[in-house]
Amino acid sequence: MTNVRTLGLLLLCTGGIYASYLTQGVVQESLATMKFGPNERRFTHLKAINGVQSIACFLWAAVLMTLPFLRPQKGVKIAPWLAYWKPGVSNSIGPALGTEALKNISYPAQVLAKSCKMVPVMVMSTLIGGKLYTSLEYGCAILIAAGISLFAKQSSSKVTAKLAAPNAPLGYSLCSLNLIFDGYTNAMQDKIQSDFKDTPLLWSMCWMNFWCSLYNCAYLFVVTTAGWDLIVFCKEFPEAGLYVLLFCLCGAIGQLFIFGTIRKFGSLVNTLICTTRKFFNILLSVLWSGNPLLPQQWVAVTLVFVGLLTSSIAKRGKKVVVDKVEAEPTNGKKLE
Repeated sequence: MTNVRTLGLLLLCTGGIYASYLTQGVVQESLATMKFGPNERRFTHLKAINGVQSIACFLWAAVLMTLPFLRPQKGVKIAPWLAYWKPGVSNSIGPALGTEALKNISYPAQVLAKSCKMVPVMVMSTLIGGKLYTSLEYGCAILIAAGISLFAKQSSSKVTAKLAAPNAPLGYSLCSLNLIFDGYTNAMQDKIQSDFKDTPLLWSMCWMNFWCSLYNCAYLFVVTTAGWDLIVFCKEFPEAGLYVLLFCLCGAIGQLFIFGTIRKFGSLVNTLICTTRKFFNILLSVLWSGNPLLPQQWVAVTLVFVGLLTSSIAKRGKKVVVDKVEAEPTNGKKLE
């Protein structure tokens, strides 16, 4: 009975992540390619929607933490809210650059480019945390990079025609910057979690989004008029406003399912779910939005996801071995 409930919970979490982020992907691609009104105006506020999403996610997490059973336990050493201000900066800039790239490259190209996040994460973790990786992990990183390079060399004219400003070098450059910022964000989050091991993931979600919201509000409404421009556009074209609202809702619910998956099944299971979800994002873009991929691009997609899945399975195997070694009695002898 317990196994049935565990399987049911896993399927619920997987379905929640898939439904949230597959829907969000369709919404994001629609905003990047659609034209609104009789004058066929483009939605030029892609960078702003990530800021709005961070506000929605912060409010969502803050409300959930008011529930007694989700509050941090008293006496437990958790990360201070100030610890998240640095990764909050990079997490505000990186996703905005990745979303902006949708003006220049197709959604499948953007998803695939962002799938090689492990490469800058490995680099940043080595530089910041002094972490070393296995030969297999480095091999997977090379395989992923090769797939991205092969995909970038191919392009369908039908897909390019939908873009607001087709420019592959600029689009991939923005994705590369996105990955660099993401690498720093992940490395800093890992360091915080390592220093404060008992910190609940919902707490991290709340305060990461708090700082992102703070920076984005300053950028959107004080430094620039991007936030006001977004509001004006959504008032003029309510359909765009509904898309933005749905985008934020998907992000908030999706983060909650990710939080639940990591808490119940661990980060490795969550990584496998999110990795396979990205493949279906590409497939959905091809079928739903009519973005055909060339044969060489399908080969590139296969290379990337083989590398990602191999890396995830290898990490799972390594964790099992470590857990087994730690569980074995040592009879007072030091483990070599």
